[in-house]
Amino acid sequence: MKWNGFLTASILAFTVAGAAWSEEEKVLYFYNWTDYYPPELLAKFEAETGIKVIQDGYDSNETLIAKLQAGGAAYDVIVPTDYVVAGMIKDGLLQPINATEMSNFQYVKEAFKDPEFDPGRVYTAPYTWGVTGIAYDSAQVTGGELEQSWGVFFEPPAELEGKIAALDIGSEMIQAAAIYLGLPQCTESNDDAAKIFALLEAQKPKLKMYSADSTVDRMASGEVAMHHLWSGATARAHEIKDTVRFIYPKEGTPMFRDNFAMPVGAPHPENAKTFINWMMAPENAAAVTNGIAYANSIESSEYLEDRWKNAESVNMPPEFADRLVPTDVCSPAAQELRDKIWTRLKG
Repeated sequence: MKWNGFLTASILAFTVAGAAWSEEEKVLYFYNWTDYYPPELLAKFEAETGIKVIQDGYDSNETLIAKLQAGGAAYDVIVPTDYVVAGMIKDGLLQPINATEMSNFQYVKEAFKDPEFDPGRVYTAPYTWGVTGIAYDSAQVTGGELEQSWGVFFEPPAELEGKIAALDIGSEMIQAAAIYLGLPQCTESNDDAAKIFALLEAQKPKLKMYSADSTVDRMASGEVAMHHLWSGATARAHEIKDTVRFIYPKEGTPMFRDNFAMPVGAPHPENAKTFINWMMAPENAAAVTNGIAYANSIESSEYLEDRWKNAESVNMPPEFADRLVPTDVCSPAAQELRDKIWTRLKG
């Protein structure tokens, strides 16, 4: 009996210790687009959950994927864009989160509940959405207005040459060029690729820079007169400099949907799910829009500030709805062609 008592006590002690060891530490490693989450909202999450968030930033989906493929980067939550999600699932980079089973999924807008890139929301939960167009400073433009066309960006008037910034993201630039030229986004044609490259090469000397960082400050400070830019960044720049305008190009305006996901190997999966569910609460989703000016995918209008409800770059005018162009998922052959174009252009 003494032996059995000792054995039972030992097993109990080991079990308790094991439970303590298995409990996740109160930490979350968040890998997100640069300047794409309100700091005050992270502070709120930490206060409400006791989970400390450590955030790192990237400037493109390509950077995100390369980081995950290289290994050695242990993140809990990432923010991939719609067009890369299916490939990440196929390549085994994401693990299921089963968002539909989370308590706050009930607040997701109908249009975002069952996307084609992740049917049933097995691997992702919605974050924000927006468009990529053209921002410009009307104070630096003769007449104060530009045509609603990609033409003013790719073939700009002489007065804007050297005052234009392009996103340093190959997929964004090549997609816009293809749309302007009336070519398939994910062409596998060498002839199409040559036309896209020729357009980008001719534009290059007219640019001040390629950059996807500090876009709001660059536009708001007047450092550039035009910027290939996202709608939300433009809205924030307009808040600082009221002469900043946004163009929804008539040839087609690319739409994007960003998502929360959990990479394979996430060190704190339960904390990740807690964070993702917390972010689908209406008041928290609205806080994102109020803080960074990107539309969210949650029924949260009652919490939105009036300035964003009325901002044209956040709430697109209804007459521009037919200009929206979803981002296609490119085949390996098309992606290889894109990589060749971009490498040659930037080389």
